[in-house]
Amino acid sequence: MDVRNLKVLIRGGGELASAVACRLVECHFNVVMTEVPQPQAVRRRVSFCEAVYDGVQNVEGRTARLVSSPQQVYNAWDAREMALVVDPKASISAALNPNVVIDAILAKKNLGTRITDAEMVIGLGIGFEAGKDTHVVIETNRGHNLGRIIRQGIAEPDTGNPGNIGGYTTERVMRAPCDGIIRTIKQIGDIVHAGEVVAYVEEQLVQAAIPGIIRGLLRDGTPVTKSLKAGDVDPRGDETYCHTISDKGRTISGGVLEAIMSHFNN
Repeated sequence: MDVRNLKVLIRGGGELASAVACRLVECHFNVVMTEVPQPQAVRRRVSFCEAVYDGVQNVEGRTARLVSSPQQVYNAWDAREMALVVDPKASISAALNPNVVIDAILAKKNLGTRITDAEMVIGLGIGFEAGKDTHVVIETNRGHNLGRIIRQGIAEPDTGNPGNIGGYTTERVMRAPCDGIIRTIKQIGDIVHAGEVVAYVEEQLVQAAIPGIIRGLLRDGTPVTKSLKAGDVDPRGDETYCHTISDKGRTISGGVLEAIMSHFNN
């Protein structure tokens, strides 16, 4: 098989799914992503799911276009673009017959992906058992094993703590104080001070706990539930990090590419 023409379906269009998509398109694979009707990406500048709202999204020079039919998927591929379709159950898979299915929803549980969905099925992070739900699992926990290919068994348990950046972990993350609709007053790329108000949810404040740059923030008007991640402050203050793929994303996408190539190029 000519691996350059592999058809890859990625469930999810968030930050890590988008990092994987960029890597695979760079290697000349045909990529389609499936999403929910109202994605809640925080790192929106590097998430292809934003195409659900805007019709098109660019990440590091790669383009994903919102489509609604299998023919439009093929049209996007002919234009060397990725396709993104609102299709939470990935029903379009039946028409496209992908060679590879990647579950990158990061729901911390399996929402319906089966090892029989394609010749190669990959799960990112916890919620999957390699050899049962998927052919392989890619480790998503930061640390020594990040990006590791697991061919039998499960990924490491969720620590519940964000990765350490500039000496900060949980302090980097802004969370919704209650259920409601988020109203943002800052934007991704804005510099903030500790205690500065970034958004409101039903008149309650969402504040930055540390100084830095807003690397991620939910879209204005997004429905949220209490404690949902609403934003991310990067203490390093480098604006380029707001619109480029993270080290975690690049490492995980490398594991995915290795898993695919080792299967189809043996």
